[in-house]
Amino acid sequence: MIRPRDLQAIGDEIAILWEDGAESYYRMSDLRAASPSAEARGEADLFGRVHGGERTRSHDGVRVDSWEWVGGYAVRFIFSDGHRTGLYSFAYLRELADRRDAPPSDAPTS
Repeated sequence: MIRPRDLQAIGDEIAILWEDGAESYYRMSDLRAASPSAEARGEADLFGRVHGGERTRSHDGVRVDSWEWVGGYAVRFIFSDGHRTGLYSFAYLRELADRRDAPPSDAPTS
């Protein structure tokens, strides 16, 4: 597992320098919208129906006030709107960055 070497707030972004030398930048509002918590995403019942969650809520202007490391595998961001229950695993953060940086699926290939 690749871990962050450094994490910093720069303007309205979170910057992560990874152990492999890669750098990732995340808009704070995008991190809030991508929270992996059940509070944000809702919870599925036995039949797969999702209850709760914040599917229509806007997170424009939400900032990261602070963060804390969770074990050796995740970061918990504390947001200006009071949200703090999402544990962002290092793998999930890399996935978010890779997904954002990937070319659109309809992009021409060479």
